[in-house]
Amino acid sequence: MAAEESYPDDLRYHREHDWVRLDGGEATFGITWYAQDALGEVVYFEPPAVGDRITADSPYGELESVKAVSDVIAPLSGEVTAVNDAVVETPDLVNSDPYGEGWLARVRLDDAEDAKSLLDAASYRTLLEEQ
Repeated sequence: MAAEESYPDDLRYHREHDWVRLDGGEATFGITWYAQDALGEVVYFEPPAVGDRITADSPYGELESVKAVSDVIAPLSGEVTAVNDAVVETPDLVNSDPYGEGWLARVRLDDAEDAKSLLDAASYRTLLEEQ
């Protein structure tokens, strides 16, 4: 079952439809409701490895749906500290709970201040309206 459309106010958003939940110098990454809806039913998640360095605006993993294969774009730079094995095992968690159980990776950020360059929820909703 798909989640209801939402864009939580406590998150920051990347133009490529990824979200960030900040927790001090670490962050949790995932894809937005819009992204999972555009993909359709997610059937496979290829995560980064713990310890991988990821760079903002570059792919760090892949989601495959019944419709397409899509790169997951890093909203910020840092080192992967955890991946969501539950999504590896049950990829459609991304569809049913994109902001909760469907998170993709946790990252120790190079610079948490970089999050200021991301969109807030209102700005992200405006971006969607323009598409």
